Amino acid sequence: MTEEKQKQLGKTLWAIADQLRGAMDADDFRDYMLSFLFLRYLSDNYETAAKKELGSDYPKINGEDRRVPLALWYTKYPDDISAFEKQMRRKVHYVIRPEHLWSSIANMARTQNGDLLDTLQKGFKYIETESFESVFQGLFSEIDLASPKLGKSLPERNVKLCAIIQKIAEGLTEFSTDIDALGDAYEYLIGQFAAGSGKKAGEFYTPQQISDILSTIVTLDSQEPAMGKKERLESVMDFACGSGSLLLNVRKRMGPHGIGKIYGQEKNITTYNLARMNMLLHGVKDTEFEIFHGDTLTNDWEMLRELNPAKKPAFDAIVANPPFSYRWENSNALADDVRFKNHGLAPKSAADFAFLLHGFHFLKDEGVMAIILPHGVLFRGGAEERIRTKLLKDGHVDTVIGLPSNLFYSTGIPVCILVLKKCKKPDDVLFINAAEHFVKDKRQNKLTEAHIAKIIDTYQFRKEEPRYARRVEMEEIETNDFNLNISRYVSTTVGEAETDLDVVHAELVGVERAIADSKQRHNSFLKELGLQPLP
Repeated sequence: MTEEKQKQLGKTLWAIADQLRGAMDADDFRDYMLSFLFLRYLSDNYETAAKKELGSDYPKINGEDRRVPLALWYTKYPDDISAFEKQMRRKVHYVIRPEHLWSSIANMARTQNGDLLDTLQKGFKYIETESFESVFQGLFSEIDLASPKLGKSLPERNVKLCAIIQKIAEGLTEFSTDIDALGDAYEYLIGQFAAGSGKKAGEFYTPQQISDILSTIVTLDSQEPAMGKKERLESVMDFACGSGSLLLNVRKRMGPHGIGKIYGQEKNITTYNLARMNMLLHGVKDTEFEIFHGDTLTNDWEMLRELNPAKKPAFDAIVANPPFSYRWENSNALADDVRFKNHGLAPKSAADFAFLLHGFHFLKDEGVMAIILPHGVLFRGGAEERIRTKLLKDGHVDTVIGLPSNLFYSTGIPVCILVLKKCKKPDDVLFINAAEHFVKDKRQNKLTEAHIAKIIDTYQFRKEEPRYARRVEMEEIETNDFNLNISRYVSTTVGEAETDLDVVHAELVGVERAIADSKQRHNSFLKELGLQPLP
């Protein structure tokens, strides 16, 4: 599918969502719509695998026949169903019964079948419980088909679901539905729902333009970014992964075989499910990623609680867009946590450095970490100053990138990207002040492709440019008390031009002489005319 067609598919689906959701909250409707889109993907993938598995036994039906081929096979070969499903679990790691396939559900919606809601509920449950891999467990747990938001009574809810599914089915028939197309449509819809969610959007979505910067930075060679993209990443981690868009952006740059395994963590259960769906929709096999539902700050993930340094998980690349200035419980027990004890605890009022230290702890020695944080981390005092100073003295802060304000749906404040490395070659810190490089676009500011390319090029080749980028030695940073406020090092202020008094004096003398000559000529004309000359 062409890029133009992919955009059109996303716009078509968004128009359907906008038309059908009515008074329903955008976040609630998002969960229904994206789940149905995901069911369509699972069904297409399953039917393709079933066709390959059954070969010539796979029923053939003509274009007018709306029956589901697999349903015909189940009727014809009832004794073989168990062996077939066992094989499908082994090959695609999940099972969908014929009556739960998207084409069956869409047919029920088209005919306004009163059993659609019940069938859909059973289908979601069957996929979750009868699948081979744990990645499907609880995948549809937050999809409340009994919600009064769909209707007061069961018949009303059934009618509403029929309308939604029928419109989605009609919208999808105009387009081919390969994996990339559905994945891109899913991403597009997440972005559109984020735009309508305001402050809530920060929980699950990183704007694509910022995601592009982070994902490019962590895929470049860590010691010599000028050498270009790494050939392979064994692992990439996002400990506040939201819908997983940042991780997928890294994968897109590395290629489908360029990453050993993708890891993510998400506290919000609904967003956690969105992330898992997003991975599968983009063709990431369930053996190629692991998304954990839990609290990053309390380190709920058993895998990350390994105390033996030799067995501690470590990642080649870490990207993150954690919640800004999040209030947390920095208890005394956490002071001895291996993630924090060498640097200290972030203040209760702002967990920004707690998130940073969590990620940094699990970064490989030759790895790269890029994290989005509010500007306050660059200059706030107290505990944050002590953590910042320690990171700087140890030589772990590689680059500070200042971005324009109002780039996010969730906040209008300006943000920065901190690039950290455990082992870095340059002794200086690169400051990039891109705060004034943007275009205004309706409610948000935006970075163009040229703006993004300039930031990446400046980082990759460590370029310096007046009023934009500068490499600053540690001695200068120390004289500023380890304050990283970008404007201290790269000011965008245009200074007044210096005035050369000798030049100005000469110009004034010349003007005076010209006036005198003109006056003399004028008076000579007045004298010839017998008029009074100028004094």
